[in-house]
Amino acid sequence: MKKILLLSDTHSHIDETIIKHVKQADEVWHAGDIGDLKVTDAIEALKPLRAVYGNIDDAKARATFPLDLKFNCEDVSVYITHIGGYPGKYNQRIREDIYANTPKLFICGHSHILKVMPDKKTGLLHMNPGAIGLHGFHKVRTMLRFEIDGSKIQNLEVIELSR
Repeated sequence: MKKILLLSDTHSHIDETIIKHVKQADEVWHAGDIGDLKVTDAIEALKPLRAVYGNIDDAKARATFPLDLKFNCEDVSVYITHIGGYPGKYNQRIREDIYANTPKLFICGHSHILKVMPDKKTGLLHMNPGAIGLHGFHKVRTMLRFEIDGSKIQNLEVIELSR
């Protein structure tokens, strides 16, 4: 079993509250718009990190992290990208791949809107953790915590922090 902390849209912000949650996880996944790489450096100093770059990320972040990341965590196939859309309205760049090689868990960021929903057409679970950074229109900073146990995605929790 793996305890995952999922975040996105840090926009160069990391603080002790985020670090507290990082320490409780087995792995941290970041769905892009990292900003300053001090964010990922701080996380990687504590836990294994999987991350993609987002549209605000500079050449250094783009050289460090991929645009798309596909991997298995236990028996769950995972696909992470920053601008992905959501069930029924996937981004055109990835739509064909989502339908041809459907993961069990599809993760994106970008919208700053927390959303977890099944795709009834493909059977995948879509997650967007919202935004944990300080920049953007969101009123509440959010991230997700969940467990992967074999093929099960379970014990999903929304973590909300004030701005």
